[in-house]
Amino acid sequence: MNFRIATIKDYPGLHHVRTSVRENILSDPTRITEDDYREMIEERGRGWVCEIDGKIIGFSIIDLHAQNIWALFLLPEYESRGIGKKLHDLMMEWAATQNIASVWLSTSSGTRAVGFYRKIGWTEIGFLDNGEVKFEWFFDR
Repeated sequence: MNFRIATIKDYPGLHHVRTSVRENILSDPTRITEDDYREMIEERGRGWVCEIDGKIIGFSIIDLHAQNIWALFLLPEYESRGIGKKLHDLMMEWAATQNIASVWLSTSSGTRAVGFYRKIGWTEIGFLDNGEVKFEWFFDR
């Protein structure tokens, strides 16, 4: 397993993972473009990938401008192995050095992701208008 910072060359693997998930499925996969990924990892924040034998099997991206987690996804066959937690931790360790007080994320209600974020210490702060659960992470812990 290799964890590293994502680059735009990773776009095909990132998008493959994003469109292969079983929960938080995109209603229109064409809505997120290569340029969206590029903007997030080159201008607005940073991303990380986990790869096995050169194949991207998971990734995380933080958007510092919006101070939110833009993505944390794994191929379904690699869930429950600690990979998501490692991608999360790499992202949050870096974010903690970026002079921000907190970040937020949202995820669909009733998903395994809700339990994952609760378990690793995110604070549930309510719901978005679309019904997603909103969480916040405070760096002043």
